[in-house]
Amino acid sequence: MTVAPPDLVDKVPHGNSKVTRQDWLQAARDTLVSKGAADVKILTLSRDLDVSRSSFYWYFRDRTDLLSALLAEWETRNTRCIVDHCARPADSVTAAVCNFFECFIDVRLFDPGLDFAVREWSRRDPEIRAKIDAADAQRLHAIEALFLRFGFTAGEADARARILYFMQLGYHALEVTEPLDMRLGRLEGYLIGFTGTPATPELIDRFRARAAALGGAT
Repeated sequence: MTVAPPDLVDKVPHGNSKVTRQDWLQAARDTLVSKGAADVKILTLSRDLDVSRSSFYWYFRDRTDLLSALLAEWETRNTRCIVDHCARPADSVTAAVCNFFECFIDVRLFDPGLDFAVREWSRRDPEIRAKIDAADAQRLHAIEALFLRFGFTAGEADARARILYFMQLGYHALEVTEPLDMRLGRLEGYLIGFTGTPATPELIDRFRARAAALGGAT
């Protein structure tokens, strides 16, 4: 059980709380995605969770603390997964790009709804805009490094990283809905387009099997 900070002890609800810190974060995330940052309010969330508003202070100091935690989760989840997957060992550039794609076929990794909700939030908040810009720069740097590892020049890596990253975000921004089989049917062409190198049949089969098992789509 989480121990409340000394200065918040008087705000801790009596008895066992019905919800966890992650429950509050998930409720805040759902509201952010569906309604926007302005609607992420303690009273509204407590009603959604069917708990006393005072139980909020068991985990957070105030609404600003909650929003900061939500942003930290976004940064850790969405940016960290791209950076980590781009750095994974791979025996070819096409395999490395498939590692990048895995962020988007596993629903436990990159959260597109949250990403675009934070981008929408940034339209009205310069501090959030700065966080978005920093995240995009970090993600692009990781993808550029992926291409550099396989002998591409700095200019080529820069261009290909942007083509790959902006295409992937574009799928989500345009809310493209395609059957998984149709998306995966384009995998060989995508990999040639992004890398200039054909993928081996074994890599294609392995990635398609992975995507099918996870039920996601690139």
